[in-house]
Amino acid sequence: MNAVKMEKVVADVIEKLGKLKQAELASDLSWCWVSFQNDGNPVGVVEKAEKALEAFKAAREQNSKAVAKKLVDDLEKALA
Repeated sequence: MNAVKMEKVVADVIEKLGKLKQAELASDLSWCWVSFQNDGNPVGVVEKAEKALEAFKAAREQNSKAVAKKLVDDLEKALA
């Protein structure tokens, strides 16, 4: 995980998850991000971000405009 790239995209990811009615995942990702900032352990952030990526791809399959391609690409780059 690239922490600098993740920092730039994580707020947008959390916001979009909320709009997709994935409030629990958004909350989990937010908590994991704060935890990562405190302890430097990226395991939770990576796990929740990967789930968010899956949710975004599923939403895009149903409606290509549901999630911006740039947001998906940025999240993939942050996870790489």
